[in-house]
Amino acid sequence: MPSRQQLLEKHVAQLRACTRCAGMLKPVVSGGPVLSKVMLVGQAPGDKEPLYGKPFAWTAGKTLFRWFEEATGITQTDFRSRVYMAAVCRCFPGKKTTGGDRVPSDEEIQFCSTWLKQELDILEPELVIPVGKLAILQFLPVTRLDDVIGNTFRVTHSGHAFDLIPLPHPSGASPWHRMEPGKTLLQKALRRIAKHPSFHSIVATCNPVLSG
Repeated sequence: MPSRQQLLEKHVAQLRACTRCAGMLKPVVSGGPVLSKVMLVGQAPGDKEPLYGKPFAWTAGKTLFRWFEEATGITQTDFRSRVYMAAVCRCFPGKKTTGGDRVPSDEEIQFCSTWLKQELDILEPELVIPVGKLAILQFLPVTRLDDVIGNTFRVTHSGHAFDLIPLPHPSGASPWHRMEPGKTLLQKALRRIAKHPSFHSIVATCNPVLSG
């Protein structure tokens, strides 16, 4: 039987070769076959991520990784090498005619959801961190970020139970995380992530001093 790592490597190779959605711009963006009990689920790549070949590679990513480093001590390099990074959709959807990134269609989200299901099957994560409302909606019914950010939820998705700690999207276009109650709720969520046993164990392997 192939190992879990081998299954994940095969999965990522198949993911990167995906051509299901004609309206999505290639290449597929993946964080690579990182075997982890912690998953981060973003929304969809922007226009810079395909150029750099990794999720959260531009401005929003700088903010996101600063959040994690300030709250937990983990660096961007260590985070990328120890947390599996997924997304609702894995290709750049393109721009709207009115400007800004296009929101993926329901059909595109449905097509890409099979990749997420397979990742849950392989990884069996203990903690999932959805970033942004579109990502949170894949796991929880939500109308307002105020109702979910700062809380831990026990959810079951595709037959797998895990803890879910949502985060707002770190986009500069969204003021939610820069004003109250967003600022306070964001810090509350980050503290919950830092204290979660699965994330705490990752920090411990990176820096035993910080984990104490």
